[in-house]
Amino acid sequence: MTDTAPVMTDFIQDGINAIRTEQKALDLLIGELDERFTQACQSILACSGRVVVTGMGKSGHIGRKIAATFASTGTPAFFMHPGEAGHGDLGMLVKGDVLIAISNSGESDEIRMLLPVVKQLGIPLISISRDKRGVLPKSADIALTLGRSEEACPLGLAPTSSTTATLALGDALAVALLHARGFTSNDFALSHPAGALGRKLLTRVQDVMHTDNLPIIKESASLNDTLLVMTGGRLGLAVVVDDADKVVGIFTDGDLRRKLAQNTDLSIQIGELMTKTPKSTTSQMRASDALTVMNENAISQLLVLDDQHLAGVISIHDVLKAGVS
Repeated sequence: MTDTAPVMTDFIQDGINAIRTEQKALDLLIGELDERFTQACQSILACSGRVVVTGMGKSGHIGRKIAATFASTGTPAFFMHPGEAGHGDLGMLVKGDVLIAISNSGESDEIRMLLPVVKQLGIPLISISRDKRGVLPKSADIALTLGRSEEACPLGLAPTSSTTATLALGDALAVALLHARGFTSNDFALSHPAGALGRKLLTRVQDVMHTDNLPIIKESASLNDTLLVMTGGRLGLAVVVDDADKVVGIFTDGDLRRKLAQNTDLSIQIGELMTKTPKSTTSQMRASDALTVMNENAISQLLVLDDQHLAGVISIHDVLKAGVS
C-alpha cells in the first residue's frame, strides 16, 4: 500500500449510501424467495443429523453466524471450514446430515473439491450463491440465490451487500424453522444458560425465595406477638394464617410503624390490622416475572403460595442479587 494523502469525503453520506445499497440487496433477496426456500426448510426439518454449514473467506464468517443461529434456535448445527475439510475434517459429515455451502460466485475451489465426496455420501446439499450459474448451485439439490446485487464497496470488491443478504437469508431459514418446530422461549433458555439472558429465562421463584424461619402468625395473635415474630423472621413482615394454616393476610414493617405512630394498643389482634389478600406468586413463576409484579405494584416482597399455604417469600433484593433484571 502506497502512502497517499487522505481523500476528503463526507463520511455520513458515504455511510448512508452503503446502507441504502445493502437495503437494495435485501429487497432483491425477497424476490428470490420461492419454492426453493420451502424445499430447503423441509430438507432441514427432515434431517436426522445436523446442519453443517461451510464457506470460505467472508462467506465462512457469515456461515459461522448462521450455524450459531441455527444451533440456538432448535436446529443442531455447526460450521465446517472447507479448507480443513479437504484435509480430514470432512469426516464431520455423516449420513443424515444436511450441508449448506455458501459461495457468492458459486465457484469456491475449496468447496468444489468436496462435492464428489458429498455426493458419494448422499448428503443433501443446499447452496447459497448470487445466481444459479456456478458449479456449486448446479451441483446442489437445492440452490438458493441472493440475486446479483451491487456491493456497497465502491470498488465492487469487498463482500458487503452479498454477505448482508447471505446473513439475512440464514436468519430467514432459522426463523422459519423455529416456527415450524414450535420452539419456545423455554427451549431458547436451555441453550443459553450463561449470562444475563440465561438467568432471566431459567431462574424461577423457587430458586431464590426464602423458605427457612418464615414469620407466620395466627390471625388471633396480638400485635405484640406479631412484633416478636417479625423480628425473628428478619424479612420485615409477618404472614397471617387462619386455623387451617391458609394465608389470609400480611403485616409489614410499614404497617407496624404506622400503627405505632397512632399509639395502637399492642394487645389488639393482628387479624384486625393486617392487609387482606396480599400479592402472591407461585414457586414456578420466573423470577423476572415476579420482579415485574413487584415493580408494577410498588412493593418489595411477594408471598409464594402453594394451595393458599405459604411456601416462601421472595423480595426484590433476592431477585437482583441472583442477577435477574
